[in-house]
Amino acid sequence: MAKIRVVLADDHQSVLETVRKTLDESFEVIAAVEDGQQAIDAVRRLDPDVLVTDISMPILNGFQVTKHLQVPKCRTRIVILTIHEDPDFVEAALNAGASGYVIKARLRTDLIPAIQEALQGHIFVSNGVIK
Repeated sequence: MAKIRVVLADDHQSVLETVRKTLDESFEVIAAVEDGQQAIDAVRRLDPDVLVTDISMPILNGFQVTKHLQVPKCRTRIVILTIHEDPDFVEAALNAGASGYVIKARLRTDLIPAIQEALQGHIFVSNGVIK
């Protein structure tokens, strides 16, 4: 069975490397980009199953990327991976169309379950963040 295909978007190379290592065994990371426009371009070009994106990025932020990808022909599920624990950020992400919201401090425990839940059509939010 083919691995789930994932695109990563974060403006910090160290975060991209950590996320890639976390996902490598269970998923196929097909691209890692460093700004919001590159994230949109990668999703359009590669048609991944999931986009894992930060909120704070150059050019377009994660909310803008998420909203932009909410079109009928885009099947990619979006999981936000961020340092922001503010419930208003969670609400904004979910309202934009994200399927998951993971705090970077919980990356190792929450990211894989968030991706799995998103692929099943469910919403996942890291524990401790009120939605």
